[in-house]
Amino acid sequence: MTEMIALSRERGSGAVRRRRRRTMMRWGGKLLQGVITLLLVSLLIFFATQAMPGDVAKVILGVNATPERLATLRKELGLDAPLLQQYLTWLGGILRGDWGVSLTNGAPVADTLSLRLRNSLTLGALALIIMLPISLVIGVIAAQRKDRVFDKLFMGGSMVVNAVPEFVLGTVLIALFGTTVFRIFPPVSLIPPADMPWWHPLALVLPVTTLVIGGVAYLSRLVRVSFIDVMNSEFIQTAQLKGLSTRRILYRHALPNALAPIIPAASLVAAFLIGGTVVVEYLFSYPGIGLTLVESVGNRDLPLIQAVVLIIASAYFVFNFIADLLSDAGAGRRKE
Repeated sequence: MTEMIALSRERGSGAVRRRRRRTMMRWGGKLLQGVITLLLVSLLIFFATQAMPGDVAKVILGVNATPERLATLRKELGLDAPLLQQYLTWLGGILRGDWGVSLTNGAPVADTLSLRLRNSLTLGALALIIMLPISLVIGVIAAQRKDRVFDKLFMGGSMVVNAVPEFVLGTVLIALFGTTVFRIFPPVSLIPPADMPWWHPLALVLPVTTLVIGGVAYLSRLVRVSFIDVMNSEFIQTAQLKGLSTRRILYRHALPNALAPIIPAASLVAAFLIGGTVVVEYLFSYPGIGLTLVESVGNRDLPLIQAVVLIIASAYFVFNFIADLLSDAGAGRRKE
């Protein structure tokens, strides 16, 4: 009997090790796929920016520059080299941490983006910190009141909010709280380069609120669906039959299991926040990488455009990869 128990345990541990090995191989494959995708994205970014109309040398020197000066500047910038050589030089610099020099002001791209990236990360982090607990509370309340007045109002309102672009939502907030009606918060979020964003809390209110509203409308619906599924499961019904209190069933049994599919979804929401941040920063003139992208496109500042788009693409990959890891980890725990 003892030998049978030991053999059963050995088989069980072997199955767990094989499952973990397959998981590690799957994660490694996703990581490799992501790296290849980023290389292809970098290739697309470089050649797409090179295909933009206009001449970088003329943008820098002006339309009245002589052909000799234009040719000299193109040689200094390496624009006279073959495109493939330019791409390899640019990619090698990126891998070494050399992002190039801005064609607009001559400053290193890394120095310019370090400040703008700090501002964007602050905006996105504040939105997530506020968004997650609000989504959890609203989703749980809607699930507990399924098919009642609050739930119906919530579902209808969330669908309307999700259908409204961030640009429209932000414009409405500016009209209500920045210009026309109440005039409580500044309509533009002008932050001096040397200042930290959190030194100007009033300037952050409207852009953060714009991101939070859209994120809450999406995440709280996921919380609602997940919580309803968990409350209808067999182990919750068993806990109810045992006479456990509603509070204990809610916080000790239902909520932890309902959060399992929501945490990966939060990582995806963080990825989608990047696209919304570009729009919100432009709308509120917030000095982040989104506004930097718009300004660099207008100035045809190729090194800055390439760096910003590559950062955004890398952030999408990182957050989606984290979401995959969390989903696999949660599925593995449920199987074990």
